[in-house]
Amino acid sequence: MSFPEIHTNFWDAVIAVPLIVIITQFFKLFPIPHKYFPTIASALGFLIFIFISHRHDLIAGIFMGGFYGAAAIGLYSSLKTTWITFRKKYMKNKLQSISKG
Repeated sequence: MSFPEIHTNFWDAVIAVPLIVIITQFFKLFPIPHKYFPTIASALGFLIFIFISHRHDLIAGIFMGGFYGAAAIGLYSSLKTTWITFRKKYMKNKLQSISKG
């Protein structure tokens, strides 16, 4: 068995990962426990890449769906961590400036 030929294009790299993050955030409108959101992102990755991006190659769709679902989870986690760190640093600086003033 040979490995599938997989091409990463503009859609995969720039549109699909943010789209998965946005759709996953939409699911936060529903009463779903937060521990399931990585699974939702992975499922969305599989659905998008198996049925849209690589609909003629199941193996490539599964591989790319898992890869980009995980990339979306990592992107969200990174952005959330950066935002929390920024807010803590901003609040610390603001409190220091208030106590000096």
